Amino acid sequence: MQHWELLCPGGLSFVCDDGLFQPSTDSFLLGSFPRLKPGLRVCDLGSGTGLLGLLLFQRQRALSVTGVELLPDAVRLAEQAAARNGLADRLIFRQGDLREIRGLLPAGGFDLVVCNPPYYPAGSGRLPETEALRAARSETGCTLEDICTAAAWLLRWGGSFCLVHKPERLADLCCALRARGLEPKRLHLVCRRAGDAPSLLLLEARRGGRPGLDIAAPLCLEDGTGRPTAELDNAYFRTKETNA
Repeated sequence: MQHWELLCPGGLSFVCDDGLFQPSTDSFLLGSFPRLKPGLRVCDLGSGTGLLGLLLFQRQRALSVTGVELLPDAVRLAEQAAARNGLADRLIFRQGDLREIRGLLPAGGFDLVVCNPPYYPAGSGRLPETEALRAARSETGCTLEDICTAAAWLLRWGGSFCLVHKPERLADLCCALRARGLEPKRLHLVCRRAGDAPSLLLLEARRGGRPGLDIAAPLCLEDGTGRPTAELDNAYFRTKETNA
């Protein structure tokens, strides 16, 4: 079943489809993580129905975003979302396999690459029934190394790669990035409350960057009373004024 929702009152609208990719806190946190400025050329790897691109546009309208997505049904919905929001000329999608990125998009054509990748290695844990949800959860279709290879191909020298992942994969992630000339530069660990073990991480790597990782204070989703923190409210556009 499909339905449309707004990112914030008067904001951009996005589509939800129960059989495809569901909106998640992970996506909203990642959407608030990159440092955006006008004119950036952005590529969203595994773009699904286009939510992450819309999250970026809600914060900075002067972007151009290209999504790469394997599933034709997801691309169709993403293109509907772009048209519905009047962004069809700046939010475009390429249907294809990111493992074949060299045949889809030019080398060094982007300033920023973003990705909300599958978190778990193939064969670990119980998988969802649908192909789309399996691909979103597990590296059955592409690996962490595949994603980093695609990001390295797409980024100009000095460009940034931002992604969300699980803390237990941090060593794998850093190794995969460095092996492809992407230097980890900025890390946010995400926990539910202060003192909890982290459940997510947000990482920015830079193509050709020098060694040196900035580790920020943990990003907490709830305060001591269970209320959302300002950081979570910002990710969901509850407190921050957005660009028109």
